[in-house]
Amino acid sequence: MPTENQLNPTARFLMGPGPSDVHPRVLKAMATPLIGHLDPQFIRIMDAVKDMLRRLFQTRNELTFPVSATGSAGMETCFVNLLEPGDEALVCVNGVFGNRMCDNVERCGAKLVRVDAPWGRPIDPAQVKQALQKCSPKLVAIVHAETSTGVLQPLEEISRMVHEAGALFLVDTVTSLGGTEVKVDDWGIDAVYSGTQKCLSAPPGLSPVSFSVGAVDAMEKRKTRVQSWYLDLSMIRKYWSGEKRLYHHTAPVSMIYSLYEALRLIFEEGLDARFERHRQNHKLLREGLGALGFEFVVAPEYRLPMLNAVKIPEGVDDATVRQWLLDEYNIEIGGGLGEFAGKVWRIGLMGCSCTKNHVNMLLAALRQIMKQ
Repeated sequence: MPTENQLNPTARFLMGPGPSDVHPRVLKAMATPLIGHLDPQFIRIMDAVKDMLRRLFQTRNELTFPVSATGSAGMETCFVNLLEPGDEALVCVNGVFGNRMCDNVERCGAKLVRVDAPWGRPIDPAQVKQALQKCSPKLVAIVHAETSTGVLQPLEEISRMVHEAGALFLVDTVTSLGGTEVKVDDWGIDAVYSGTQKCLSAPPGLSPVSFSVGAVDAMEKRKTRVQSWYLDLSMIRKYWSGEKRLYHHTAPVSMIYSLYEALRLIFEEGLDARFERHRQNHKLLREGLGALGFEFVVAPEYRLPMLNAVKIPEGVDDATVRQWLLDEYNIEIGGGLGEFAGKVWRIGLMGCSCTKNHVNMLLAALRQIMKQ
């Protein structure tokens, strides 16, 4: 029988909405020999990962760990553990991932209340305040960094309103964590999820989450079982904490190794230095694209430094240029989603993909392509 060829994909410069380039040390960590997921050595690695995630999320939350699945599972973990049938939830929507939150609310059997903003703009706190006066939600959910549009959402004012209304505050930080400030405790965030494949520059496959004391209390007061067996935190937390670790599932050992090393790299660089690197390379890209005639979708004060949404110039074919970049220059950028499909490019500067070299390569390639 014929056998498949050995894996040998062409190396790419990953400058789309994720995944990002991965540091060689992280790849090397994944090749570390496996040990058992209940081995005392692995328990110590788990504890170190939890400690580093707390530092990254800037929180003291005890229940902080990586879910054994991608960022979408982190999102679902938050919703299925905090919502029960009949609860009310308010979701702020200004892009694809706010819509996914809405889908989760409805699948939990909860009543959905939406606050919408045009794509490419942040949620207006005044709209949230108005909505809170008309409903009594158990939780309010919002996306910090909307990957589909490039909007960075201010959170503090909305967080105050949410807590004054007696609700829990749930935030998506999939694209922002590790690339810009995420202050879980200072911003009053009760539940938060992220992903490893963007600014953390580890492979996709884990979703860091963190839950406040208030969120844990809400879980413990549930009257119904969590609808997902795999994502039920009443069981998972017994594996990730406590003196005696109880088996729940076979943890992805190599992925935990990768996250461990990726977090070590982050703290070797330092958070302030890392955030400044993302800002400076965003500025370099912005100036270079401006010279080529590109316009950004988002107003300057709300732009993500790590995910740049730019309008495709008139007369330029979206798919043709992105394929050209891939075939001729080995550079990947992202197309638009939803309302922005065929209208914008999403250019990622995340983690190890956020370098001057990446920016200059892309700009040089676009100059050549635009000439033709």
